[in-house]
Formats: sequence, structure tokens, C-alpha cells
Amino acid sequence: MKYITLSVATVLLLSGCQSLLNQTQSNNHETNLEAEALIDVASAGEINQALLVDEAIDVIHPIADGNVDLGNNDQESYFSDDVWQRIRSNLKLPIPENQRVASQRDWFVKHPTYLTRVAKRAEPFLFYIVEALEENDIPIEITLLPIVESAFDPFAYSHGRASGMWQFVPGTGKRFGMKQNWWYDGRRDVVASTQGAIAYLKYLNKFFDGDWMLALAAYNSGEGRVRRAVRKNQKKNLPTDFWSLDLPKETRAYVPKLLALADIVKRSNELKIKLHEIDNSSVITKVDIGSQLDLAKAAQLAELSLTELQRLNPGFNRWATDPDGPHYLLLPNHKIEKFEQGLAKLGKKERLAWQRYKIKNGDSLGKIAQKFNTEIDLIRQVNNVKGNQIRAGKYLLIPVATASLDSYLLSQNQRLAKTQNKVLAGEKRIHIVKSGDTLWDLSRTYNVSTRSIAKWNAMAPRDTIKPGQKLVIWQKNAVKEVSTTNLTPSEKAIIRNIHYRVRKGDSFARIADKFNVKIKDIERWNSLNRNKYLQPGQMLKLSVDVTNNI
Repeated sequence: MKYITLSVATVLLLSGCQSLLNQTQSNNHETNLEAEALIDVASAGEINQALLVDEAIDVIHPIADGNVDLGNNDQESYFSDDVWQRIRSNLKLPIPENQRVASQRDWFVKHPTYLTRVAKRAEPFLFYIVEALEENDIPIEITLLPIVESAFDPFAYSHGRASGMWQFVPGTGKRFGMKQNWWYDGRRDVVASTQGAIAYLKYLNKFFDGDWMLALAAYNSGEGRVRRAVRKNQKKNLPTDFWSLDLPKETRAYVPKLLALADIVKRSNELKIKLHEIDNSSVITKVDIGSQLDLAKAAQLAELSLTELQRLNPGFNRWATDPDGPHYLLLPNHKIEKFEQGLAKLGKKERLAWQRYKIKNGDSLGKIAQKFNTEIDLIRQVNNVKGNQIRAGKYLLIPVATASLDSYLLSQNQRLAKTQNKVLAGEKRIHIVKSGDTLWDLSRTYNVSTRSIAKWNAMAPRDTIKPGQKLVIWQKNAVKEVSTTNLTPSEKAIIRNIHYRVRKGDSFARIADKFNVKIKDIERWNSLNRNKYLQPGQMLKLSVDVTNNI
């Protein structure tokens, strides 16, 4: 069985969090319309307020911290006592003693438990990242960048749609080859995302003629934004270094935060900060598995809990690896031998569990895939089915999860369920998405922000929603329902008065259908005639029965 140590890097050309800016710019018109709404809707500038002093990093950590047995208690480090000393001895970027750095450093010094928690998350991966950066001649300070981006959490995601340790947004990942599908999200894969960050940072460094401060600023807000700031200063005959540029507030804090962390590592004794010790040696290895494998079986072979395996391999969304790859797993070094021995004994059909399913009247490939939590294409491939035609009475062989689906605690479905099942203040509503629904429309209907709806449902405010999707909505100031005993349906109504901004393509009929109201009532509330066209941007007053819109 072939395996590749993580010190060998295969650079993938990917891009980091900068493309959030590009996406924001392409949606400026829609964002501005939303910002004008009467209900609190997140604007583009609010999406990534991650890096301000005394504010939490603007990412969501859906998974509680946990330990993985790395088998490193008795190992001897080959380079120095711990990896922090290795980082400390190679720090090179100048750290100015100015207020912007000092304020960031002071926050970390006042919150030492935060640094300990982050270091424990980083422990399985930090040595690999250090090795990869050194092999690519990247400043060792970049090792600390995942603290700024995600607090070293591969499962972290932001309201700006960024995900993973290095916080890539979907469009950037797809554009630069980072695979994302139903089975797998490379933005959360520690190896793929690290190599992507390296590739992008090398590009940015070259783009800005070797200036790492500008490269880092561009990683946060985009090279276009930073280049415009440089040119603006050039025209005014002003300095063009990072500290002199007119950049977004979050970017002005982003680089100082990284430098503050580097200064803490450099002067930890002087600042009386005890860093959580991490062995300066490899503790995990990238193991070639050859083809698709159920994660529960992989965990059993490696003598790990399923959750431990998923923590090391956060890129996999479901109960198995992607049928089309990547075909590797990260495993603790001391578990590899037994894993490889067990995997070699598994037959091809033993890698997954299988169920023989008899097709019923009314079945479709989509319904069957949903029933067994698998993908239509995989059912087609296994059963040599072309197109979508299936016949009742025939049998299909369906790959299914070895363990119960709720055992895969870190799968996408279980992470979503955990988020949606949280008990919060207020009244919980369940909204089943209908055709034509948008988060903005729902924010108006329920008098909550799009950002809140996104947070309650593990998504981002600009994510698309699909018919049939279940959304949890919490209303802190929900109108109390009167006793419904002996009331008619109309008497049970909870009426909300809202303002709706007409969108392109809207009509009286479409709006009436969307909010379950009558066209004649829209006319009456707004002194309008249905024979006249509605104009995009026009504001309408609506009285909506919330109970009929759930």
C-alpha cells in the first residue's frame, strides 16, 4: 500500500479569501437594495468583520473541540523541543512597534486561554504546515495565518461563504480547481487548502514585487483593492507601503493581527505567555486508499473513533470518501500499519455496505438516492443505468452507510442538524422553502435578518435556497398566539405588516402567491391597479399571515 508523507507538497493553484471581495462587488446592486430594507439585513461590509480588536473572529465553529489520539506522547522531536521553537527561530518579517500591532497583541495577551484552545486545534496539522511553507520558501509567519482566518478550525465557515482552515469561498475554489461536490469539499481538506493557500500567496507576493505585507493584505481583500490603494497613493506622491494605504477597516487590522501573533511567539517568555507545546515531528500521514471507502470502516481499520477520523479528514461531506477521489486519508502515524494491513484484506465490494432494493411504483432515482443518502450518479454507475428510466419490480444495488447516519457526527447532514437543533431565545419556526422563496423575502416575512437565518441554518446570507429545504427561524419578539380553541382558520392568523421591495420579474400574481395574499388586497393596501405594471424597486405594503407562510 503506497502512502505519501505530508512533507511532500503537490501545489494546487487555488485562491483564498480574497474572492469574497470579488463576489461582493458583483452583487453590489442587490446588496444595496437589501441594505435599504426596513428589516435588518447584513450588508457586504458586515460580512467579514473578523479582525477587529475585542471582537470575535467572524466565523462559525459548528463542532465542539475534541482530541485525537496522535500517539505522540513518547516521541522524541528531531529538530527542537517543540514546533514553536522552530517557528520562533525562523521569524523574519519586520514587526513595527505601532498602535495597530500593539492593540492586537494586547488582546491576545489578555486572552491566553484562547491561544491554548487554538493551539490544540492546530496540533495535528501544524508540523505539516511548517514543512510545506519551508519547502516553498514562504515566510514562517504564514503558519499563524489560520489563527486569523479560522482559529485553526477546518470546519469553520463564515457568513461570507468562506469555509475551512484557510477560509476559501466556493467560487474561488471552483475557479482554481479546488474540488467541491456532494461528497467532498476541498476547502476543508487540510492538504488541499494548505497547498492552495501557498500557491495563492506565492502569486500575490510576485504580483506585489516581493512585498509580503501587500500580499497578505490582498489575501484578505483582493489584489485589485490593494493595487487601487497603491495607485491612489502614487498619484498623490505618498508612500505605498501597507501602513500608508487607505484600505478597508478589516484589512487594516488583518496584517497587524498576524504580526502580533508572530511577536507573541517570538517573545512568549517576555510576555509571560505559555504556548501549548506541540511536538516538532510528523504525527499524521497522507495514506493512499485507492478507491471509495466507508469512513466508518476506515475508522475501524485504523482503530480510531469515527469522530476522530472525521476530525483529521474534514473534507468529506458524507459517510464515505468521494467515489471519484481524492483517494487518501490523513491518519496518525502509529495507526497506519494496522490500517494498511486491514485495508489490503478488504475486497472491492467490502469497502462499502450494499442493499438490494426493489423499485416501487412512483419511485425515481432522485427519491431512491434521497432515501439512502447517496447520489443519483453513483446509483447509475453501480447499476449501469443510463438516463433516469427505471421500472417498478426491478432491483437496484445501493451503496449505503455501514453505521447509522447519526453516527457520522461530523458529516454535513449531522453538522446541519446540530446547528438547527440548538435551543435559542424566542419562538422557533420551521419554514419549508417554496418555489420563488429567497432569504431576503423570508427575512421580511419573519422580521429577522438574512444573516440570522443563515446562521441558524449553517449557511451564508447569499447562499441559494431550494424548494423543499427546511429552514429554522427564531423570532425573539414573536406575536403571542391567542388560544386556538374553537377558532376558525382565519381567527388563528398571526398578521405581520411588512414592506416589500418589488424585484425584477415580480407581478401582482407572483407577489400574492408568494405571501398567500389576494391581489385585490395588494391593490387596496397600496392604492394600486393590477392593470398597471409594477416597477423594480417600488415599495409595497403587505399584511401577511405568518402562519400561512410556514
